[in-house]
Amino acid sequence: MAVRRCLPYPNVCLQTPAADVAAINDDVRAIWADMVDTMDAMPGYGLAAVQIGVPLRLAVVDCSDQRGQAVLMANPEVLHASGQFREHEEASPNLPGVSAVVRRPRAVTVRFLNADGVIEERDFVNLWATSVQHQIDHLAGKMYFDHLSALKRKMLLTRAEKLRKKL
Repeated sequence: MAVRRCLPYPNVCLQTPAADVAAINDDVRAIWADMVDTMDAMPGYGLAAVQIGVPLRLAVVDCSDQRGQAVLMANPEVLHASGQFREHEEASPNLPGVSAVVRRPRAVTVRFLNADGVIEERDFVNLWATSVQHQIDHLAGKMYFDHLSALKRKMLLTRAEKLRKKL
């Protein structure tokens, strides 16, 4: 399909909750294909549709050692989160050049519509769980740095702005 451009933060699409997907159809499958191509073209483990300017609750995640194992999700929601946490350095192509360590549940159970239009519940652990939660945040209009303290968030956004001005 196609590699799409990621919107630069603070684009309003990145800060607005996405709309639910009513049904899985060829249009949705085409968006997913573009999302997988875009994710594979960058160093990353997932992508939410809002990141490429599509205001729908669509996400793709692939934390496999070799690409080609992407989980395609519509309307993903966390049903259960582990009481154990893990820290992982997170970043976003929407805010290039900066990253931060974010603490999230180590495991989650997620319900979503799969590529066949069937409701699926799946358990994700470690990096997969982190990436799924990261994408679900995007679909709610949040970014990874929203999990930081106000001071750390301000420092990260200031550093990102300085990098942007250098380009």
